[in-house]
Amino acid sequence: MNPYITPTRVIAVLALCLGFAIGYVIRHLLSQQQKNSAELKIKETLLDAKSKAQKTIEEAKKKAEDLLNEIRREEKEREREAKKIEERLVKKEEFLEKQKIDTENQSKMIKNEIEEIKKRKIILEKTEEEKKKELEKISSLTREEAKKELIDSIEKQYEKDVLEKIQKIEMFGKERLEKKGQEILALIIQRLASSTASEITTTSVPITSEELKGKIIGKEGRNIKAFERASGVELIVDDTPGLVIISSFDPIRRQIAKMALENLIVDGRIQPARIEESVNKAKIEIDKIIKEKGEEAAYEVGVLDINPSLLTLLGRLHFRTSYGQNVLKHSVEMAHMAGMLASELKANVDIAKKGALLHDIGKTVDHEIQGSHVEIGRRILQKFAVDELIIKAMESHHEEYPYETLEAIIVQTADAISAARPGARRDSIENYLKRLESLENIANSFKGVEKSFAIQAGREIRIFVSPEEISDLEAKKMARNIADRIEGELKFPGEIKVHVIRETRVVEYAK
Repeated sequence: MNPYITPTRVIAVLALCLGFAIGYVIRHLLSQQQKNSAELKIKETLLDAKSKAQKTIEEAKKKAEDLLNEIRREEKEREREAKKIEERLVKKEEFLEKQKIDTENQSKMIKNEIEEIKKRKIILEKTEEEKKKELEKISSLTREEAKKELIDSIEKQYEKDVLEKIQKIEMFGKERLEKKGQEILALIIQRLASSTASEITTTSVPITSEELKGKIIGKEGRNIKAFERASGVELIVDDTPGLVIISSFDPIRRQIAKMALENLIVDGRIQPARIEESVNKAKIEIDKIIKEKGEEAAYEVGVLDINPSLLTLLGRLHFRTSYGQNVLKHSVEMAHMAGMLASELKANVDIAKKGALLHDIGKTVDHEIQGSHVEIGRRILQKFAVDELIIKAMESHHEEYPYETLEAIIVQTADAISAARPGARRDSIENYLKRLESLENIANSFKGVEKSFAIQAGREIRIFVSPEEISDLEAKKMARNIADRIEGELKFPGEIKVHVIRETRVVEYAK
């Protein structure tokens, strides 16, 4: 046996070989495990990436679908607005065509009547000529003598009948002339109503961009409806570039609406809640302006001891017109004239000025209280314990009360001078505004009506009723009854649309 090969060394070599084998196996197992783990991570990463990609694709599809739906809704909204404008234009064209046909028919009737009269005149002249010739044949009298004798005999025989006939002809002719005059006036008023109405019942509000029109209208017209309901005006948003038109016969409402809309445009947040808030703020601002105007008028004429509440009422006349004349300016003008007249006539200048300045104070509430503005003004001045001499000076300016003082005559004279000067007044405007006020008065006289607004130059009236007092069926009946009252009490061209609006609004607060 080799002395170098011992059992110990053999065992050591075998152990070493076994260690290498075991290490190799363990290393191989670890390497295989790491490989499997890496493949698993790669698969998980791929699945996660696919999931995210699928989710991104679905979100993109949803956004694209939402955008497409929004574009379709906007397109439908534009189509609806275009259809409304087209319907308005068609109605306007139909109305104008009808007016044209009526005018042509009237013209033809008048021409036919003229032709008929000419024919009758020719026949009458021929008959008279034949009678004259017959008389000359059967009588030795000259033509003039026969004519005189015939006329005398006819006059004596038919004197009573002739007088009755003349009276009938005069009455019939007068009636025909009055009727014809009314028809001509009505036709002229209809032809001039649009320009006059737009002149005195509309206010323009400039806008910086056309996008604002969409905001003002709002989704499905919510904003414009909320604005019209809160302010009581009609908002016209059409194709006119850079302008929104406010329409109402009441100048105070128009001014409130204009101020509110301008504030909303500056603020940029146009929504129903903000609209109501802005309109309420504008009403407060207009009340301040009314008070300032009353104080300015009193200061201008040198009357400084008038009750502040009376000055507030006086300031409301700044937004009131009479036959196209501003009532507050008319009152101030009258006060100056009355003061000068009183000074010349050695009358009380202070009483004359105050009587003239306050003579139309009843017009501030004459649409709310029954009676003439003179009687309403008397009651207002008595309520505020105004000097009786001032009341006597103002109550006779329309000769409803007798002249009791020299100052009363002076106030009436100043009123006539101020109203009658050239260019001071326009009668058609006053009649037009009275018709619009009458529309609202008729609507407000019905039980359950909260408020009413005459819009569209008097061609439409919107009536808001209390839902607690008026049911849907009663609202329908009310619309018919109001339409019947309007037909029976007012004279108007065309037709008037009556809207009765019954809206329930519920408000709760979370605390």
